[in-house]
Amino acid sequence: MKKDFETKFTAWSFIAAALMLWGGWVLSSHHVGEYFVAEDFTAIGENVWYWIWMYRIHIFGWVTMAIAMFAIVAVISKKPFRVLVLPGAGMVVVGTFTLAIANAYYYNYGAWGVGQTAGKSVAEIKEFMNSILYTNQYVTCFIRFGRIFSGVGLVLLGAGLVKWKIVSAWLGWFTILFGLLAMGIILLIPDNFEVYKPMFHVKVIWLAVMGVFLLRKGVNLNES
Repeated sequence: MKKDFETKFTAWSFIAAALMLWGGWVLSSHHVGEYFVAEDFTAIGENVWYWIWMYRIHIFGWVTMAIAMFAIVAVISKKPFRVLVLPGAGMVVVGTFTLAIANAYYYNYGAWGVGQTAGKSVAEIKEFMNSILYTNQYVTCFIRFGRIFSGVGLVLLGAGLVKWKIVSAWLGWFTILFGLLAMGIILLIPDNFEVYKPMFHVKVIWLAVMGVFLLRKGVNLNES
């Protein structure tokens, strides 16, 4: 098993991503749903700078997750592992940045909307909400496809982990099953934000487990 600076950096990247993603979410003063409603801006405005900083931490969690994926590729992307590991990690990164962009929209519009709705009449607020409806609808596609892209990548990455026993079999299968579940829920269940929401927490658990495993066990690069 390989345990060196490379694996430790990768492990801590996974752990840091999990902590920032979940910490920024759980400590946030307000959670926006699938679509903005007028009450969101009132709630955000009660402590807007605190809300902004928690969202920043959350978004940097997605960035750190991408760093972790690049790091794991750097550690294990040699022949013959890379045929599955590289496209798998690449798709996870694509999905991760798609989700980061979507979250950046909620972050920006949430903070911006506080100023746009402050002191406005009910009719003016309704007009503002209607003006962001189309953008809001478009961003929900980023959320769904970000999860699907990540799911495809996790299946490929997990297949590589299992095939060459790079990590323990249970962790490789956990990665595959999580990827299949992420894709299946989005593709087979009609648009339902509440059903999709738990997948975020499962992803955080996967990141944390990957980080702890790499920190304790390292990776197996024996091609046989």
